[in-house]
Amino acid sequence: MFILKLLSRNAFRHPLRTLLTIFGITVAILAFGLLQTVVSAWYAGVNASSSARLVSRNSISLVFTLPIAYQERIRRIEGVTAVSYANWFGGVYITEKNFFPSFAIEPKSYLELYPEFVLTSEEKRAFFLDRKGCVIGKKLADRFGWKIGDTIPLKGTIFPGTWEFVVRGIYNGAELSTDESQFFFQWQYLNESLKKTVPRRADQIGVYIVGIKNPQATAEVSTAVDSTFKNSLAETLTETEKAFQLSFVSMTEAIVVAIRVVSFVVIVIIMVVVANTMAMTARERIGEYAIFKAMGFQAHHIAGMVFGESLFISAVGGVLGILLTFPVAHKFSQIMGNFFPVFQVEQSTLFMDIFFCMIVGIVAGVFPTWRAVRIKIADGLRRVG
Repeated sequence: MFILKLLSRNAFRHPLRTLLTIFGITVAILAFGLLQTVVSAWYAGVNASSSARLVSRNSISLVFTLPIAYQERIRRIEGVTAVSYANWFGGVYITEKNFFPSFAIEPKSYLELYPEFVLTSEEKRAFFLDRKGCVIGKKLADRFGWKIGDTIPLKGTIFPGTWEFVVRGIYNGAELSTDESQFFFQWQYLNESLKKTVPRRADQIGVYIVGIKNPQATAEVSTAVDSTFKNSLAETLTETEKAFQLSFVSMTEAIVVAIRVVSFVVIVIIMVVVANTMAMTARERIGEYAIFKAMGFQAHHIAGMVFGESLFISAVGGVLGILLTFPVAHKFSQIMGNFFPVFQVEQSTLFMDIFFCMIVGIVAGVFPTWRAVRIKIADGLRRVG
């Protein structure tokens, strides 16, 4: 306690300079934490992927579809426990600004494969029985103020026209990493409409979701699925759900790398600022260190005071930055929820914040400590007064 009191008094001999340095560290740690959280949000879909699910799509491109008849053939493959399917719908609510992920799914099998979408048994039953029913995420419901029983019109982009749906369920995520901003409705409703309007587009799906018995056998099952439809009119490409999600992230990999680089540049800049502050402090106190040496204090005592002060300043700024990260991240999530449906500060980000606070404090104190320890008593005493 005495040492902490001594370090705080030394640090605040020049209150304005110390407060500005602490403010700089706070801003740097806050910026670093937010940038790292943005990167984590970018990979939220990848991190939430299940090792027990595969995704099978058209081998040419995701734009091309697969026949619905493939479902039973996939189901008969050894190691497969369940098969469902989905179509990307791409609808918008009123205007293009109100965009959110929307999918046409096979209700029962899809929800069985995705237990992270938590619904009550009554909501599931209502959704299964209503051909025009839909299930929406909690965040999506809060965003537009939707509730059970509301009728929602969506303008189709891939499938033109105005489509009306009735909210039959609002799901919660089983985990914090679960995306609660999605919109699901019955594939049969879409398919029946296509049979009347565009028959050639009917009985086609975008992707198959394949549940497997043993996650260690993903390669074998994937190969078996693709071999089944080899040399057909619509060959498949089957991969793990994680690999499927990574294929989308890889399209913007340059942006993610840029954000990571900027976050580390911020830390380097604040390291230089703190080092400059400590260098000024050491230069001003050369006489004091000489007096300490004359009184019998050893080099490790002097080093402890300089390093301790540097670490104290870094720790105070770091703690403030970490504490501010949570409310700022929450506000950012509210503003940018359309782009980052899962935006939460990861534990790994907090560990990196703490680690870099220590690094900044240590690196910033190296040169001042070396200078204070090597000063000769006579040379230091000449500077007293």
